[in-house]
Amino acid sequence: MDTRTALLAAAAALLLAGAVGAVAAPDAIVDPREADERPGDVRIVDTVVSPGEVRGETAELRLGVDLQHRGSPVENVTVRHRAIGADSGLLVDETTVDVGGVDGGGERTINGSVDVDREGGYRIETVVFADGERRASQTTRVGGVAALTPDYADSRVGFTEGNVWPTVAVSVREADNETATLSVSISVTNRGDGPSEPLDLRVLLRQSESNVIADEASETVGEVRPGRTDTVTTTVEVPANYNYYVDAALWSDDVLIDETQGVANLNPRETISADETVEEVEFTVEDFTRGGGGDDAADGAGADRDRGEDGSGDSTPGFGPLVALVALVGAALVARRRP
Repeated sequence: MDTRTALLAAAAALLLAGAVGAVAAPDAIVDPREADERPGDVRIVDTVVSPGEVRGETAELRLGVDLQHRGSPVENVTVRHRAIGADSGLLVDETTVDVGGVDGGGERTINGSVDVDREGGYRIETVVFADGERRASQTTRVGGVAALTPDYADSRVGFTEGNVWPTVAVSVREADNETATLSVSISVTNRGDGPSEPLDLRVLLRQSESNVIADEASETVGEVRPGRTDTVTTTVEVPANYNYYVDAALWSDDVLIDETQGVANLNPRETISADETVEEVEFTVEDFTRGGGGDDAADGAGADRDRGEDGSGDSTPGFGPLVALVALVGAALVARRRP
């Protein structure tokens, strides 16, 4: 075989092999222009939920969604968040974030938020759309929203909680038969990382039996260093020989921050304690529902009146059996005396 024939045979073999490969794997040979036209891939890698602004009735939940992009650019990307009540299944809030185009591969974080009520738990459903087509979704469950402290009441300063050292200490400064001057010392601790802002301390003394306010006082709690405890002392004057509850509260711009209670026992014959508990009784309608209709109730009441103490229904109204027996004996005696 000459050289020309050999080259022709090799070329024919190559063409045959290419044709077989194209039939077996039609996607193996792709036009680069067609590859660039393929849609890119966008998916959710992770979602992070953190508390935002916490108000009195509602709270903001901040959502950070990590999107991962592969392939060619993706246009008109949007991220939708829905907050759904865990128990009710009702839609509470819905927001949409316009991302725009996604290109370059890798990951990027898309920030969003929803507003929910400060109660119960929620299911956060996050969906990624591209040109109105759903591309990825993820569900995150959130609970304990009621435990979030509102921003206006968020303070690291509060009353000291100790096992031995008293939070509220009361001592008698002066006393006579009518009045007593008391010195009330209250411990305040800063549990934060920075110095505290000035707060208002308000103290009320309530007579234990009547709950009447006998006296009150106000003091300013100055700057407390981080991790430190300061003692604020005030003076009140109350009638002697009574017992009092000492109610103390910390206020910041008329917002209640913390509260505690102590006692002042000035009656030697009787004492009270600040650790008293009140049992809560649940109100139920069944406790106040009658067992039958009006006629049945009236009949039952009449039957009760007709019964005697022994439960029988033959009781004679007016005189009882003993009185009737005495009357019969008296009548017999009168009959024997007659001629």
